[in-house]
Amino acid sequence: MLGFSVYLGHELTSEDYNYLLMMRNSGFACVFTQLDVPEADSETILNRLGDLTSWCQKLDLKIIADVSETILQNLDINVNSVQQIKSLNLTGIRVDDGFSSEMIAKLSKEMPVVLNASTITQDDIDNLKYSNANFEKLTAGHNFYPRPETGLEAHWMHEKNKWLHKYNLKTAAFIAGNGKLRGPIFAGLPTLEKQRYENPLAAILELKRYDCDYIFVGDPQLTRDAIETITNYEKENAITLHLDTEIPELFENEWHNRPDVARDVVRLRESREKRILPTEPQDNIYARPNGSVTIDNNLYQRYEGEIEITKRDLPCDQKVNVLGQVKNYDLALLDYIGSDTRVIFRKSNKQE
Repeated sequence: MLGFSVYLGHELTSEDYNYLLMMRNSGFACVFTQLDVPEADSETILNRLGDLTSWCQKLDLKIIADVSETILQNLDINVNSVQQIKSLNLTGIRVDDGFSSEMIAKLSKEMPVVLNASTITQDDIDNLKYSNANFEKLTAGHNFYPRPETGLEAHWMHEKNKWLHKYNLKTAAFIAGNGKLRGPIFAGLPTLEKQRYENPLAAILELKRYDCDYIFVGDPQLTRDAIETITNYEKENAITLHLDTEIPELFENEWHNRPDVARDVVRLRESREKRILPTEPQDNIYARPNGSVTIDNNLYQRYEGEIEITKRDLPCDQKVNVLGQVKNYDLALLDYIGSDTRVIFRKSNKQE
């Protein structure tokens, strides 16, 4: 499941509603928010939360809020009252400081509860079992890390996720956004440090490899390009690549990797049959760094017309013409082009 974040530090507007609608239509199913809003009083926070939960119900989106004992006290809600917590009209809560195992167990019989995946211990698991918690309603979610250099190490998180899965706990993590970032540091809100400035779809696919079941965008916004790229993958299993060059023939046709996956290149299986680009040898012979889009010229005989994308640096070859280059921001996606994967080309509209 994919989710995204909407925060309550400002009055919600039609722009926020339209973002909810766009993300819902793009395949995102859950909203994450936080009830800790230092600049607002409790009445303002609850009013904004009421608007957000109402919109989520209307759009059939789930909504989970991060709460602690202190936060609930500031909202005049008893941390030990299931009914008062349910009155917030949330789909579920992510529990932080101040929740006992007994209270988490009670809540788990009424609503989904997200535990802190990074800090949970064997004793916590044992105490939850002793308290008869409903493990089917429990998830373990990692934090996001606003300060650069403090995000989690990937191998450590993966091992923790595998341990959590032994107890049938689904796991969740965050990727950074690439549109409007959340202050005050504005350096992204990822779980993994290595993903702080990574392509959002590449980050999602990597977290899936690390056994994350639920993935949320931590920052308030993704760009439209990123949303389209994620939607293309979720709905069509397609990888979208942005090029530095205008090549209409690539943008307007449908392409797929061959069923037999090559080590060094993506081989577009339709290309030799379509023959839609010139195959005369180029005057200049160019090297083929990772992400080069190439076409085999007529010196390659039976391979003439084959369009490829290099997955590693390759040398010059007089039999291969270089057409363009995948933007650096998309290079990590090349590792996720598998057997018969659809490839969509777009002209880049951003500078690097």
